[in-house]
Amino acid sequence: MSDSFNVADIFGENVFNDATMQERLPKKTYKKLKEVMEQGAELDLETADVVAHEMKEWAIEKGATHFTHWFQPLTGVTAEKHDSFITAPLPTGKVLMSFSGKELIKGEPDASSFPSGGLRATFEARGYTAWDCTSPAFVRQDAAGATLCIPTAFCSYTGEALDQKTPLLRSMEAINTQSLRLLRLFGNTTSKRVTPSVGPEQEYFIVDREKYLQRKDLIFTGRTLFGAMPPKGQEMDDHYFGSIRERIAAYMKDVNKELWKLGVSAKTQHNEVAPAQHEIAPIYAESNIAVDHNQLIMETLKKVAGRHGLQCLLHEKPFAGVNGSGKHNNWSITTDDGINLLDPGKTPHENIQFLLVLTCIMKAVDTHADLLRESAADVGNDHRLGANEAPPAILSMFLGEQLQDVVTQLISTGEATRSLSGERLETGVKSLPDFMKDATDRNRTSPFAFTGNKFEFRMVGSQDSIAQPNVVLNTIVAEAFSEACDVLEQAEDFNMAVHDLIKQYATDYQRIIFNGDGYSDEWVVEAEKRGLPNIKSMVDAIPALNTEKAVALFEKFGVFTKAELDSRVEIEYETYAKEINIEAKAMIDIAGKQIIPAVIKYTTQLADSINAVKAASGADFSTQTELLVQTSDLLTEASKALTELIRITDEGAAMEEGREQAVFYRDKVKSAMDALRAPVDKLEMIVDKELWPMPSYGDLIFEV
Repeated sequence: MSDSFNVADIFGENVFNDATMQERLPKKTYKKLKEVMEQGAELDLETADVVAHEMKEWAIEKGATHFTHWFQPLTGVTAEKHDSFITAPLPTGKVLMSFSGKELIKGEPDASSFPSGGLRATFEARGYTAWDCTSPAFVRQDAAGATLCIPTAFCSYTGEALDQKTPLLRSMEAINTQSLRLLRLFGNTTSKRVTPSVGPEQEYFIVDREKYLQRKDLIFTGRTLFGAMPPKGQEMDDHYFGSIRERIAAYMKDVNKELWKLGVSAKTQHNEVAPAQHEIAPIYAESNIAVDHNQLIMETLKKVAGRHGLQCLLHEKPFAGVNGSGKHNNWSITTDDGINLLDPGKTPHENIQFLLVLTCIMKAVDTHADLLRESAADVGNDHRLGANEAPPAILSMFLGEQLQDVVTQLISTGEATRSLSGERLETGVKSLPDFMKDATDRNRTSPFAFTGNKFEFRMVGSQDSIAQPNVVLNTIVAEAFSEACDVLEQAEDFNMAVHDLIKQYATDYQRIIFNGDGYSDEWVVEAEKRGLPNIKSMVDAIPALNTEKAVALFEKFGVFTKAELDSRVEIEYETYAKEINIEAKAMIDIAGKQIIPAVIKYTTQLADSINAVKAASGADFSTQTELLVQTSDLLTEASKALTELIRITDEGAAMEEGREQAVFYRDKVKSAMDALRAPVDKLEMIVDKELWPMPSYGDLIFEV
């Protein structure tokens, strides 16, 4: 059987997409469904019944036996409950296959079994999943057969959002409404809808599965809790964009094939900076679809890896000492008739609409820097932010030379009269073509960088949903647009008012612009002078979620209620403490059951060697003695650190859940974990490799 395939033939074949709907649905039903999708009208049950029937018939043709409402609770992963299409057996003993509009529109998972931050008590179980018809259903094929997956939102019996999707859809409505207000001011009467679009780049590590299964730390926590650096790391820069190994290339081929069938436009793949690290990036999609697709990408990366004897690691920092992984959330806003509000054109200084959009975004990011930082906060990201491959924990915006020059003109004179343009790049080689450079360079140290016709938010963690950062981006920009429109809609002279407002915003919020080296110590000092927040840990970021400023923002646009924000704060504190607790307990288990016994065995062998050499008259045993002393000292240090980690972890586990417990785990438990790791990593460099109880970093990241 040939392994080749035509991408165009298989792309979207397992998706109930627009082409499939046009083909299978009656014209009246298709038209009604499109109205619901594009205008937000309510879907009547009669139409839903027709859609459900055709969706079921299509799915059965694909081999599906079950359907599921596929949703994204606040666990960080997706959730699903499978129901078969069969109905009660007929008197003949046969069964019918059915799927109703009611089953399509609504499901009822147990809301008390998912994180709710107090919104649902254990005895209050009812919750609802509601079909997000703007994100197409798909058939997923795996070892369980084929399942019809219906993307849904998830809320409680009392209506609060218990998921990532619901607030995202609310934020998309908010930015749509405010963007249309802004466009109407500039005379645009044709655009009917404005949608945030996202293209998330996904970084990940791949290791051999057999080696992975010998590392309890990777199994339990997703990252290595112990591990000495090998002789070579990433310092030669030879892995980045290097030739992809055949085993990895075969894996990537299967990943792409699976994703293309699901309508995910996987486009770019390459080796990343760290050994065993790679990246995949899709083409842009509307925010809610991009969020769904990114979840599918992560699930597919993990699922397909197993078929190749590999393991995909999505943790932000699976290996200390080499680059960690993140997502680059490329964000823009586009009208239904193809206008990108972030496209500056060839002469940005003359593009007044773009300049207003740009300065509004400056205002949004400066005003809500703490909230945007919080949207990328997780336990794993605390290990990554500020390191060589990631932006610093300080929020700033990079505009590049061209836009920086325009903003500087606006601030100094109130008017921009020129735009820098790209120059011809001359390579000095006659056989190579000369071409025009971009008008600006890129800055990979910036957490929020303008990159031509979009902003790239580089802080997001590799295992996180991209929903939360996009909820924040959509909402804070909607607020800035709203406040600008409030001013301009009352202006007697619009042209004068818009020029004044652009200058005001450029002047008032210029501190958020930084085009230099975000990794430098000088920037930390400079940022403090500017009054920009430097939020180094997840625990310090969480309070931004329910400040008076944040509550007012989200309630104004109906994205979150105060109760929903309070619940998320509670969930995040609990999540932080629980994850560190799991890591600490994993360290205790590994050190006590594997590492210390292995070291004792090694010291015993050394002692036996010394005794044997002593028995040989005149032989020198100083090397063995020195090793024994060094190993014994480190063993004692590790044993004491283990005892202290056990004590401090028990103390943390006994505390009441909340901020105080999370702070304790950050300040006390993590320090105790570091104190145990230090001697263990030194011991790994001494103890016989045959006795060391787990694969080394070198085994994991170079032998794939």
